[in-house]
Amino acid sequence: MSNTQIAKKTPNRWIGLVFISMAISLVIIDGTIVNTIFPAVIKDLNLTSTEVQWVQESYVLVFASLLLVWGTLGDRIGRRKLLITGILIFIAASIWAGFSTDAASMILARIVQGIGGAMVLPTTLSLVNANFQGKERGIAFAIWGSTIGGMVAVGPVLGGWLATDFDWRWAFNINAPLGILIVAGLLIFVRESKQAQRAGAIDYVGAAISVVMFSSLVFGLIEGRTYGWWNVNEANPFVIGDFAWPTTGISVIPVSLAIFVISTVLFVMWERKRERDGKNVILDLGLFHIGSFRNGSIAAGIISMGEFGLLFAIPLWLQNVEGLNAISSGLVLLWLAGGAFLASGVGGALSGKLSAVNAVRIGVLLELIAVAGIAFVASTSGGWVGIAPFLAVYGIGVGLATAQLTGVIMVDVPMEKAGQASGSQSTVRQIGSALGIAVLGTVLFTFTQASVEQRIFDAPALSIVDETSRQALAADIAKPVSDSAGAAIAAIPGILMSQGLPEEAATQISEAAQEGFTDGMKATGWAAAFFLLLGLASTYNLGSKTKREKKAAK
Repeated sequence: MSNTQIAKKTPNRWIGLVFISMAISLVIIDGTIVNTIFPAVIKDLNLTSTEVQWVQESYVLVFASLLLVWGTLGDRIGRRKLLITGILIFIAASIWAGFSTDAASMILARIVQGIGGAMVLPTTLSLVNANFQGKERGIAFAIWGSTIGGMVAVGPVLGGWLATDFDWRWAFNINAPLGILIVAGLLIFVRESKQAQRAGAIDYVGAAISVVMFSSLVFGLIEGRTYGWWNVNEANPFVIGDFAWPTTGISVIPVSLAIFVISTVLFVMWERKRERDGKNVILDLGLFHIGSFRNGSIAAGIISMGEFGLLFAIPLWLQNVEGLNAISSGLVLLWLAGGAFLASGVGGALSGKLSAVNAVRIGVLLELIAVAGIAFVASTSGGWVGIAPFLAVYGIGVGLATAQLTGVIMVDVPMEKAGQASGSQSTVRQIGSALGIAVLGTVLFTFTQASVEQRIFDAPALSIVDETSRQALAADIAKPVSDSAGAAIAAIPGILMSQGLPEEAATQISEAAQEGFTDGMKATGWAAAFFLLLGLASTYNLGSKTKREKKAAK
């Protein structure tokens, strides 16, 4: 069945798009809401630092690993069917998480949430691609993409509000009524969409290899700083359940990345063999012969490295330096959400008037300007007021770039391969985001520690102290500030005064720590701007070959 036929038979497709967007919102919000409720979760469940990491990362790891698999299977068994299945699994796992009483239960619930969430993202994209055509598709992609950008900012606000005024468990349990409403809307207003497939069994081996491939890569990128990029981090060894990695020698990270390389080679060899034999594949590698898909995927990966990496640093800065609570810092991020939702209207209005490629370039340029602006103006004296307008510009850029880049990537992809393509480009973005967070996180903590140490060493109040003592004091404070992502700053004055340091000196050192963390955030902003600049350059070869050929023929 063609795109046009599907679109003509779905008169309520715009109402259906509302529920498709709500479905993706449910997953995106859950990916960000956890960060703001963590203090309450840690206290209630008495989590260790290792357990906290696994509650955070297990969801991301499973989610990124399964996007390609579910995207491909959606083409075969039905995209709406898989989307609804994913939401139902996500609801059940959310209730499980909401009623968890210990770390093991919470981690398992997050893993199951990742399984359900991975069904949702590629199938929503495939359904948008299948149910809209021409100019309508551009508008639909604008709404879909802006929803993702906006929900990234809405999650922290919702999580902070629920954790503060109600209970952290509501951050999970609220998914149940919302999910049921979404399922009902999908059943009523969204038509099933799937494609005829080759006869034969599903490529189970290819699916298994792809899971190993992506999980080992994402794990390595996310946890490199934690466990040591090459040698073991003796202060934080890798432990999962009863298994413990050796506390000396090579870290688990290079082993994980080596597994990724080996499994990638095996995956390519296996998929090519299946293709030669005329059997079903989990990913048609021929998709990368399509210029718009290949170049767009490369651009998406690079842009994702800089796109959301700074957003994990800004809430930390707002709370630990500017002294805002979780709700207030989330409200600041609503400037970004407002910009992203504005972009959906702008993108829809410009659909057909401005090419998708140029819309992507404008979006990335706006993101670049905004991120560089945040890095330039951020200061302990300016507070959130200085960065808020740049967050709005950033949101507009994210809304334009995310939506229109998706359209560019998918424009020449045959409908029967839409699920594979959507799963593939979603996976590329997740990996780009993970790599960006790994690099930008290293930049944040490295620059923060160095700057805090130098600023404390230079504090006028310590000028009467000998150089060796100043250096030791600066190092003793800088490391906890960096390791705690700034959370230790608030306790500095009290600790120092209890040790006999005058109040003036303690205050100066605390202010030096705040300025040092600000320096770290600014460095992170400039690094994100660099990635976005590379991303902008990578859009040079974007565009549909079909459209270029038509233009040349005129």
